[in-house]
Amino acid sequence: MAKTGRILIGVGGWTYAPWRGEFYPDGLTQKRELEYASSKLTTIEINGTYYGTQKPASFAKWRDETPDDFVFCLKGSRYTTNRRVLAQAGDSIKRFIDSGVSELRHKLGPINWQFMPTKKFDPADFEAFLGLLPKTIDGVALRHAVEVRHDSFRTVEFVTLARKYGVAIVVAGDSGFPLIPDVTAPFVYARIMGTAQSRPKGYAPKALDAWAARAKIWAAGGAPDDLEPVSETSAKTRKARDVFLFVISGYKARNPAAAMALIARL
Repeated sequence: MAKTGRILIGVGGWTYAPWRGEFYPDGLTQKRELEYASSKLTTIEINGTYYGTQKPASFAKWRDETPDDFVFCLKGSRYTTNRRVLAQAGDSIKRFIDSGVSELRHKLGPINWQFMPTKKFDPADFEAFLGLLPKTIDGVALRHAVEVRHDSFRTVEFVTLARKYGVAIVVAGDSGFPLIPDVTAPFVYARIMGTAQSRPKGYAPKALDAWAARAKIWAAGGAPDDLEPVSETSAKTRKARDVFLFVISGYKARNPAAAMALIARL
């Protein structure tokens, strides 16, 4: 067994006007932005899948435009997560999974099911939702993460539930959302949101060092000592894990620079 898992670092999406001239070279055509971004980063979280259904041909195109070891993570549909009763999301989940995500093949990373900050933890309903998440599609393994943003989820019961289903809880770093760093799946999914305009690389060097160190600890099967877990159950399995870390929100124009600075530290 490998002593450490892969650490993949990226940003949300690749089409953002302020990145032109800041991240993308002057004169680079928009149709080549994904090609360029995937040469500098190791993963991208696709946000468009949250807002609307994509075509199988689009997933295939993105797959073919990126390096062989590149990985795409997807935001699950808002029509699935923004509903009162999650137990009734089965048809919506199926539509999303059947939309062509398997066209990404080995480049398909975890799916992030993001919930509104107003969504509270209902144990029975949330367990019903987790039970609806499929494990495979067209022979491609599926991994799932949940991004919960209400304080009611900061409970041992929720952590235990996520661990039962092997679903990762998104680590919301440097944000106003609840931080739940407990490892509940064979991989870690982190989204850090503290980039600042005043920092050329988005973060201060010390902060970049800290996130790079945490990523290495997670990948080696450990749990960072400076992130206090909700559950007392140890997550230090010492089994190698893949780590997906995205620089999201904050001062978005600096996010690619921060991601590349983290990659350099690895």
